[in-house]
Amino acid sequence: MIYLDHAATTPLRPQAAEAMEPFLRGRFGNTSGSHDISRRAKNVLEEAREQAAGILGANPSEVIFTGGGTEADNLALKGAALPSRGGVVTVATEHEAVIETGYFLERMGSKLDILEVDHYGVVDPTQIEKLVGRHTAVVSVMAINNETGTRQPIERVVEAVKRSNQRTLVHTDAIQAFSSLDLSVNELGVDLLSLAAHKFGGPQGVGLLYVRSGINLEPLLHGGGQEYDRRSGTHNVAGVAGMVAAMVAAAADRDRFRREVREARQAFEAKLADRIERTVPEAMSAPQHSHVRLGVENETMLVRLDRLGVAASAGSACQSGATTVSHVLSAMGISKDQARHSMRFTFGWTSTTDEAERAAELVIQALEGPS
Repeated sequence: MIYLDHAATTPLRPQAAEAMEPFLRGRFGNTSGSHDISRRAKNVLEEAREQAAGILGANPSEVIFTGGGTEADNLALKGAALPSRGGVVTVATEHEAVIETGYFLERMGSKLDILEVDHYGVVDPTQIEKLVGRHTAVVSVMAINNETGTRQPIERVVEAVKRSNQRTLVHTDAIQAFSSLDLSVNELGVDLLSLAAHKFGGPQGVGLLYVRSGINLEPLLHGGGQEYDRRSGTHNVAGVAGMVAAMVAAAADRDRFRREVREARQAFEAKLADRIERTVPEAMSAPQHSHVRLGVENETMLVRLDRLGVAASAGSACQSGATTVSHVLSAMGISKDQARHSMRFTFGWTSTTDEAERAAELVIQALEGPS
């Protein structure tokens, strides 16, 4: 199987598997305990926290481990907005973890504003600035869109928000961005940042939320007070160890990733040049994303490609049983017919140019008819 669905999840990096292995066999321990076994687990957790913070340019106390990206997004928005029922501003192309959280907060009494985007999925920071008021609790804008690969101008978003209200928090869902972008929280200027391990070679079911010092968030999970009283629950030590090992490996691999993954994707698209139309110009997109329109409906193509040994997708893999047209493409002004002919091919740390060219040949075969 040629795997071109890295935006959905990525193969586990060997460094992550090695870091997790002791905790999947003989090593264990609850980090909240007081004996030696627990202290050893706690040491692993805190060493991982220090490593993650170093990569993000943060302090260890600003790193909160979560059960994944969806939880991190929920904690960022609900944690910021619930105490005061403050307003939420976000973008029509955000991941469901942000959009649906926004709707929930609206039902709880928060004012929700959802900004439109241009034809390429980019938001205008000046429009954000106009919407932010003295009661706006949080603004959430995704760094790289999970479906189309569109990059948002996060630094300009932060500047626009802070011009309107210094107290308004800025959150970015950077889950698709970690592999290809140097994410320094201080250079970005964000107050909150979400990551999910399985998007950059870590295990599924673990993530983190960066929370700038001095920010008080209402926790989603109440209990024993773990994670600085922001996320109660017994720690997933194996998952955290694997995630941070993958973070270290992915950060060290970024230059190669950007170069070789871009070359693989370009080789794929070059072979299909007269068969596809790119949804977002390359200059505005992540190097690993190829979101294109084809001449055959995507559901048909997915079946044909699966039979030919190519894994791809028609959009987000985070919608269980979804049959409707992507809200991302709709927000970009793409018609239902165009959306039904759109597919997402996403490359990752294991992708090669030879594999990409072979995949393109199989796409051509699938376009020409059933295998």
